[in-house]
Amino acid sequence: MKSSGEQEESQIQHEAAEGSMLSGAMSLASQPSLRSLPSLDVHDLNTSPSLHQCIATLKGNSSSSSYVSALAVDGDSLYTASSDGCIRLWPLDSARRRQEQQDDSCSSSTMTADTNSSVKSLLATGNGGLLMSSHQDGKIRAWRVSNRRDGTRQFVLRAVLPTAVDRLRTCLLPWSYVEIRRHRRCTWVHHVDAVTALAVSPDSALLYSASWDRSLKVWRLPDFRCIESIAAAHDDAINALAVSPDGRVYTGSADKKIKAWARGPGQKKHALVGTMERHRSAVNALALGANGKVLYSGACDRSVVVWESAGDDGAGRMEATGTLRGHSKAILCLAAAGELVCSGSADRTVRVWRRGADNGYTCLAVMESHGAAVKSLALVCGGDNGSFSSDDGASALVCSGTLDGDVKIWRVFIPCLLPEGS
Repeated sequence: MKSSGEQEESQIQHEAAEGSMLSGAMSLASQPSLRSLPSLDVHDLNTSPSLHQCIATLKGNSSSSSYVSALAVDGDSLYTASSDGCIRLWPLDSARRRQEQQDDSCSSSTMTADTNSSVKSLLATGNGGLLMSSHQDGKIRAWRVSNRRDGTRQFVLRAVLPTAVDRLRTCLLPWSYVEIRRHRRCTWVHHVDAVTALAVSPDSALLYSASWDRSLKVWRLPDFRCIESIAAAHDDAINALAVSPDGRVYTGSADKKIKAWARGPGQKKHALVGTMERHRSAVNALALGANGKVLYSGACDRSVVVWESAGDDGAGRMEATGTLRGHSKAILCLAAAGELVCSGSADRTVRVWRRGADNGYTCLAVMESHGAAVKSLALVCGGDNGSFSSDDGASALVCSGTLDGDVKIWRVFIPCLLPEGS
């Protein structure tokens, strides 16, 4: 008989196959490790368990058949979403208090919002406390947290994208319809498959969404109007999005490619400015670190490819410089901030790396106590070096959500960098 974790892994694989109209959505199926690039994890700290500690385990009230599908952090609030359409808010300071009380388990959250569709991604936009969620039904929902008269807080649904105004203005115009499948047409503002990734522009004025329908869409905030759609941005399902500080948009797809999109001076539309090909299997996750100068990509080939900014010519080109290896199964999620990058895998572990001054990487921690594949990550940082300052040194919080429905919060100690040769 299969374990609970194995049953959840089978479920998400089945959902990916059934939910997408394309052959290759996000997959747990691991492929041979990428060997065409050198390994960058050259510094060995033996990933001592003393460098990390699980300070809380969050257990929601979801059904046993659901899994944690997305995480987002906004200030001291952690948002979690699950495949049963439920979104919850957890105060991170309560997790720290449980660490002081030596209590690493929590069974309830402050707030809950129920939707009617599986949540695929969460995004805290930084735009007045606006939280965005994307769903299996092809829609995007906008939420705000408000206070009730009794002092408690609640989720308030602000909008469902595409909005009624967008649908009305496009349905009356024949040229607004595009063919999405053979013998089926839909207006260009609609996603017609699961919306798998969201990202916001550096000025919080634009929202980007990507879908298994292969399209990349741009929405204007705060009126939620769809202003652009790239119908066939990739040859297969899009699984990941990342936006750099200079506004460049990166998309990762099951077609094994990463594409870069940008708007030139005076241009209103995004154009393809680069295609990056190194992975041998579906790209599942993207994350930007080092102030946007480094792009990390994770795929079913078990490798995290590191892409560095190439040149100062303003073209924004990225070149693959190496890989971070160590996972034994597909990479499903990434999170990065400052010089830190975290990866979550179908092998049920989370790895934390730090980028050094010589662009080499140290593996700081391997968190191994999860009971199922790690589907989502959030990295909680402070300061320019991506860490919290404390009496015993620097540290960061890593939040990881899995297919068995649990969310764990880890405290990772970050030792001081040692001079070369010491």
